[in-house]
Amino acid sequence: MTSQASFWDNMAVRYSKSPIRDMEAYNASLDRTRSYLKPTDTALELGCGTGGTARILAPHLAHITATDISSEMIRIARERAAEEGTQNAKFEVADLETSLPKGGPYDVVMAHNLIHLLPDPTAAMQEVANLVKPGGLFISKTPCLAKAELGWKWRLMVMAIPLMQLLGKAPHVTSFSITELEQMILDAGFTIVETGSYPVTPPGRYIVARRD
Repeated sequence: MTSQASFWDNMAVRYSKSPIRDMEAYNASLDRTRSYLKPTDTALELGCGTGGTARILAPHLAHITATDISSEMIRIARERAAEEGTQNAKFEVADLETSLPKGGPYDVVMAHNLIHLLPDPTAAMQEVANLVKPGGLFISKTPCLAKAELGWKWRLMVMAIPLMQLLGKAPHVTSFSITELEQMILDAGFTIVETGSYPVTPPGRYIVARRD
């Protein structure tokens, strides 16, 4: 088990009980995502956590496979899907570095609040491209934590991340700008068709991109 998986396993129960920090921004990005989904689509969500987004979007899809590096997150996701009677979703342990999800390529691949947590986001985006059908969509939302994007309070928080990591209280985090994030997606073979920031500060950059 990787240290990243262990970190999120230890966080899973607390994470599952935490409220969404900015519900307005979350709902705004969900609304935009729903507008792109078709009832015939098969979808994959990477970094699904406890599966809340996957369960919300499942009724708008033929099927969704939701994956996470943490087996504890997936355990909770399965329990909640069973409690809610979600029929067209499955939850699996997988990650882009060592165990790619099976069953693709997909009409839609999603990654919400994931890319900045990956050890090598550029390489990961190349793997993502392989999971999307030609003409299919990659939909993501990513905190962009480069200093130029942040106010002073958030800059102080980002500066504290290395110490928190040493104490085992923070995962790996990559800081990049909106421009750098979008270029990574373009370089992986996508054309960006929509962008927005939900929230604006710090920017949770929402991107819809079509695989060329």
